[in-house]
Amino acid sequence: MKQLLQNMKNGATTVVEVPVPAPQRGEALVRNSVSLVSAGTERMLVEFAEKSLLGKARSRPDLVRQVVDKARREGVLTTLEAAFSRLDEPMPLGYSSAGTIVALGEGLAGFQAGQRVACAGGGYAVHAEYVCVPRNLMAPLPDQVDFEAAAFTTLGAIAMHGFRQAGVQVGERVAVIGLGLLGLLTVGIARAAGCAVFGVDLDPGRVALATSLGAQAVLREQAVEAAGSFSRGRGCDAVLICADSASADPVELAGDIARDRARVIAVGAVGLQIPRKVYYEKELTFLNSRSYGPGRYDPAYEEGGQDYPIGFVRWTEGRNLEGFVDLLASGRLDISSLVSHRFPIEQAAQAYELITGKQHEPFLGVLLTYPVREGEGFESEAMAAGATVRLKPERREAAPSSAAPASVQAMLFQRSAGKEGPPAAKLPKKPVRTGVLGAGNFASAVMLPALNEMAAVELVGIASASGMSATHAAKRFGFHYATSDEAQILNDPQIEAVAILTRHNLHARQVISALRAKKHVFCEKPLALNKVELEAIQEALSEPWDLLDISTTEPPPLLTAGFNRRFAPMAQQMQAFWGERGEPLAAYYRVNAGYIPLNHWTHDPELGGGRIIGEGCHFIDFLTFLVGSAPTAVTAGGLPDGGRYREDNAVLTFDFPDGSVGVVSYLANGDKAFPKERVEVFGAGRVAVLDDFRSLELVSNGRRKVFHSRLRQDKGHSQEWQAFAAAIRTGGPAPIPYDQLFGVMNATFASLEALRTGEKVLISAL
Repeated sequence: MKQLLQNMKNGATTVVEVPVPAPQRGEALVRNSVSLVSAGTERMLVEFAEKSLLGKARSRPDLVRQVVDKARREGVLTTLEAAFSRLDEPMPLGYSSAGTIVALGEGLAGFQAGQRVACAGGGYAVHAEYVCVPRNLMAPLPDQVDFEAAAFTTLGAIAMHGFRQAGVQVGERVAVIGLGLLGLLTVGIARAAGCAVFGVDLDPGRVALATSLGAQAVLREQAVEAAGSFSRGRGCDAVLICADSASADPVELAGDIARDRARVIAVGAVGLQIPRKVYYEKELTFLNSRSYGPGRYDPAYEEGGQDYPIGFVRWTEGRNLEGFVDLLASGRLDISSLVSHRFPIEQAAQAYELITGKQHEPFLGVLLTYPVREGEGFESEAMAAGATVRLKPERREAAPSSAAPASVQAMLFQRSAGKEGPPAAKLPKKPVRTGVLGAGNFASAVMLPALNEMAAVELVGIASASGMSATHAAKRFGFHYATSDEAQILNDPQIEAVAILTRHNLHARQVISALRAKKHVFCEKPLALNKVELEAIQEALSEPWDLLDISTTEPPPLLTAGFNRRFAPMAQQMQAFWGERGEPLAAYYRVNAGYIPLNHWTHDPELGGGRIIGEGCHFIDFLTFLVGSAPTAVTAGGLPDGGRYREDNAVLTFDFPDGSVGVVSYLANGDKAFPKERVEVFGAGRVAVLDDFRSLELVSNGRRKVFHSRLRQDKGHSQEWQAFAAAIRTGGPAPIPYDQLFGVMNATFASLEALRTGEKVLISAL
């Protein structure tokens, strides 16, 4: 399918071919008919993207400070690579569209295939032939509302929410400053609600259009005197600022034309320097209207589909969408005069030349249209989800045998104990053909660059739910194809190893599916979110293969997790420092994890599992690596959450079989400008200190050695894959012994139990 993307590095706005996205739980796959270009939000994005690096830095000094802090902590090269990786990520444009549902994701009720809907939301209602939209960001369309009018629904909901914030009543006199698309929609809504409307703009053409819609509209220089006449000398009851300007003049004008104790609502993006005198003397109320209603920016509402009770929140984001559609259906609001341009999706770049002023042509409502697919049923369209974009000629090789010898269970035991598997003399030495699930920021910024540089790995296919990010990653890192269908990766006979780089809640299911598809599996941490999932993975790993074909010498699949820190060069050097130590270790791992908002998906127990499970497992694994075995018991204490944190300020103390003691202090209450990680280990008359994987200090026999990595951090991402690829090519063992791999996850779950109960918790073994 075709989708419009913005490159934030070079400023190019292009239409590209990407796979049709796959609807996730609670989403509908919608075939777009029309989408609306936002001349405000989208123009700002495009203009920012077109700036030079220096121009971007000048316009976003806050981001520059973040980059400087990161460079101090992690090194210049690491920071530059991360920054350029983020800039290279394509950004989908658009947030208001209308079309027809062609498929429903799991758990979506209240909608059906064939239904016409208006769609909303950045990242959802984008400029593309097909989009995936959650339930609360869709509004059903009655027959009276065509797709062109419905494409205005998101912007209309923004105008409706701003109007509701003003709290106006029938017969009140409302002023609208700024008569662009948002302002004219506000004029129409206020008129439909029975208000008298006064409009102000700098453009005579827009003033004339507002007048034709029933407003008394004037140019800026006439505004104060005309508003006095309009309000019969009393001032306007409410002023809605819909202008798009860095100037504070609209706010000043609003104060001048408002009545005593009136309400001023900033709906557009304007300068917020409020003049004290007039706002004080009139005791004016000033509010910023936040997008299109309650629910906006709430992941539980927008992504999770959790509605707010109507008795407590009458006009949510979704109900504002419905309310605008109802206005269109009733005929009380007509937006036909607001459409100035229509472009087919193939010519979408021209629309952005228009709104950024390159064509020097007036515009208002700019629509993108999509091809009508005659004679194509909903079922065949739904099957298009997961379509593949192939970037290289398809390889044709004999599929590897999927059977295994009868001694599978014995080999699994050997490999989990860290012993050698079957003889490797006949195993191929060619690169490990790898498929990837997930193409998010971590994948694109960290893992895929590492894999792309490895001769031992051949990147075959990559899948992401959106298809867009997979296509970009495929082109950037040289995959053979991109898809939105994970089953294609799992069932591809050319793929022998699968890297799972998706959100945490998908890990266990995808690991099990890949193991049962006879693939070697690398899963980014955490391996699972709970004990039930972990036990299911263990069961899948130990399942015997099809024993009907006993001729194969292929070993069963290997499993490893993304505990990369144990593979870092300084970590390896640190462990080797003790050698045959002969006595227990005392290890302390301090993590300045930094604060993340409570509505971040990581905190969601069903999506991210919380920060201890989602990230804390890293540090438990590192202690396990140093000691050489998984912990046997844990005690824990934590700071009060206080409504700001969620079990992410904790001190975890682990007992190990040899008497070693390890402590992880995971803290979210610090400053991110301070280095993130520090490990101090004492034992056998020696001391080792690893500081943020930038320096390693080793002290023994009165001598001190210090090693530095000044330009970059190396946390072992390349080395973990080198070890994994080598294990696959030689037949094992797994790079992380299974007793440690599963022991670490069990220790992580036990840590949360100890934190919540205040009791010492014994940790179950493999």
